[in-house]
Parts: sequence; structure tokens; C-alpha cells
Amino acid sequence: MGEPSGSEGAGSLQKAWKVAVVKELGVGIATRQVTMKGLYFQQSSTNEEIMFVFQERENLPVAEDNFVKLQVKACALSQINTKLLAEMKMEKDFFPVGREVSGIVLDVGSKVSFFQPDDEVVGILPLDSEDPGLCEVIRVHEHCLVHKPEKVTWTEAAATIRDGVRAYTALHYLSHLSSGKSVLIMDGASAFGTVAIQLAHHRGARVITTACSPEDKQHLERLRPPVARVIDISTGKVHIAESCLEETGGLGVDIVLDAGVRLYNKDDEPPVKLQLLPHKHDIITLLGVGGHWITTEENLQLDPPDSHCLFLKGATVAFLNDEVWNLSNVQQGKYLSTHLKRRDGEVISWCF
Repeated sequence: MGEPSGSEGAGSLQKAWKVAVVKELGVGIATRQVTMKGLYFQQSSTNEEIMFVFQERENLPVAEDNFVKLQVKACALSQINTKLLAEMKMEKDFFPVGREVSGIVLDVGSKVSFFQPDDEVVGILPLDSEDPGLCEVIRVHEHCLVHKPEKVTWTEAAATIRDGVRAYTALHYLSHLSSGKSVLIMDGASAFGTVAIQLAHHRGARVITTACSPEDKQHLERLRPPVARVIDISTGKVHIAESCLEETGGLGVDIVLDAGVRLYNKDDEPPVKLQLLPHKHDIITLLGVGGHWITTEENLQLDPPDSHCLFLKGATVAFLNDEVWNLSNVQQGKYLSTHLKRRDGEVISWCF
């Protein structure tokens, strides 16, 4: 598949992410013992207020075993999931900030087999990393990194690696996307949505997407190759299920990637949930026979009638957890293999 149309695709990704570019240190950073600053966050005892602080730290010693010493060129500021950290018993007084990084390998441990000094790499730091991505030099396990394609900038690599992994997980591992399938991607103008649309097109799927504003609608309509239909939900007057059934001739879509759903009636739903999210019944209605619903709603509740409807359709529901790669060694192996196999360009155009 070709690159995203003009600057719109890349612009949407970069606009959705706040990317902090870390300036390169002077000559001799790999050998001199210097004091560096790293960014950490500290959560108050009430779990309501978060403070960000810089902490000084000495230059790391020579990398050992399977670790590499990395000079950070760019770091993406992704959301910090404090709830997940608490559930995983990973709470600390100070937690490192910035996990998606790109940079140059300065030194490698004795057991490192994938990298050597001066390699350009990109990766996602694990949840239990002691080093913040927002630091000049960090130490990273080699299994958390992959080689950065030559034509991809530092900023693009750090800004898109997380959403690239999420989109590939959803469409390849969870829904087994193949040519000719119909896919509904909610909020297609978001960073994740834009990457997912490109991957779906790369696999030969027919893409339907939603727009949350007139500007998003214009952006999505300019994508090449074009999406089959852009559903403008910004007014709240368009019924998503009816639009999808009309587009598919009443058959329903094969795969749904949501961006959250409403679980209750409008009177019982928190205000944040009422912002252009479809109801779970709409998703079940528009899903075709043998379809796959990939949801980001971690508290999804299905009543017996909902389950019965999914049973009649032979449909499945899968949960898209951003941290699966880092919470399981087996899944991390898949993550590494996925990126290594695609270094020569199979999916590079949509991932970055």
C-alpha cells in the first residue's frame, strides 16, 4: 500500500500526539560520567493530583547482559494509566514518564544479539522500567526495541509505535482481517483510527469510519485510497447501525473497532460517555454473522439478551488491551517478531 495522502495522514498522527524531542548531548556522552535529568510523576495520597518533577540521575554504567544503552532522540508523551499501575501492584513514589522512544544505540551488553552500537531503534519501555523516556540516555532490554526504518524520522517513529502496535493487534491477532472484509473503525481521524484505516486498506478490506467533527469528515474524505463511507456523528442525529446496514446491503459489518461505547440509557450514563459514543446495542445490531467486535471498553457489560443475539450471529467480542505486549513474555515475542518481519516495508507505510 502507498503512503498516506499528502500530509493529512501524518499531520493527524502528529497532531494527536505531543512529542517531546530530546536534544542530543555533546561529544563524549557515552564515556563521561555526567548528571542528567529525567522526568517523573508523583501522585498525591488522594490519587487526584499528579505532579511532574525532574530528578537528577548519573550517567548509566556500561550496558550488561541483554540490555542496551540508548541515546534518546524523541519520546512520545502518552497517557499514564494510574489505574492499571495500581491493579498491577506497580505503584511507586516516583514513576518514569515517557515510554515510546526512538534513538541511537550507544553500547550493548554481552548477551545482546539484535543490536550493535550506532543502530537506530524505536520501542516501547515496559511498565516496570526504572528509566523515563524523557531522559538523554536510558538503559533498555533489547526485546523492547526494534530497528527504525531509515526513511522514518525520530519523531514519527516515537509518535506512532504505540498506535501501530494497537492497530495491528486489533486487526491481525484479534479479528484476523483478510481481503474483502468490511470494517467499521470508530473515530477514524484519531491517531489510532488513521493507522487502522491504512492497515485495513493494505489488507484489502472495505472501510467504513465515523467522524466526530466536520473537520474530521473532510480529512477522512481526502484519504487515498478512499474509505467506502464516512459517517458524520458530530450532530448526534445520524444512526450508526442504520448507516452501516445500508452500506453493507443489510448484512452488517465483519469487524468493528470501537473507541468506547455507552452501556446505559442517556439518563443513567455519566456525561463523559454521552459524547458521540454509540450504544452497545448499536454495535451488536450492525455486526454481521460471524463478525468480530474489538472493544476498548474495559468495563463492558453484556446482558443475557445481548449475549443471545451475539450467539445467534456466531459473533465474538475481544478486548483491546494496550499493555498486553508488556504484561506477557509470550505476547512480547509476537510483538518483536511482528516488527522484525516488517522492517523491509510490508507494513511500514501504515505504521509510520
